[in-house]
Amino acid sequence: QVQLLESGGGSVQAGGSLRRPCGTSGLPFSRYCMGWFRQVPGKERERVAEIAWYGTTSYDDSGRDRFTNSKDVAKNILYLQMNSLKPEDTALYYCAAHPGACPNGKYDYWGQGTQVTVSS
Repeated sequence: QVQLLESGGGSVQAGGSLRRPCGTSGLPFSRYCMGWFRQVPGKERERVAEIAWYGTTSYDDSGRDRFTNSKDVAKNILYLQMNSLKPEDTALYYCAAHPGACPNGKYDYWGQGTQVTVSS
């Protein structure tokens, strides 16, 4: 059974940092595309970052130059390091996993989501 378990949400002031881990079980971590998404009420979920199974990372405009997506294959943990946070980064953040190539948003597995709140 595939499980994604997120932690590391919380509140921070603008300009601050948060590190979001996403632990995984039940999947061959090194062969999965792993992604981060976020959603605010009334808006569609948007992609933040992805890391392909072979290690290449990509970022959407919302997080480019401020967020870093990485994975520890030995520990089966995905990380999202968020720096220089802004109030508009406030959202419910999800990690996601998909076997093989990154699936253009249509991931098979999702974490439970954790809230990140950035105050001005």
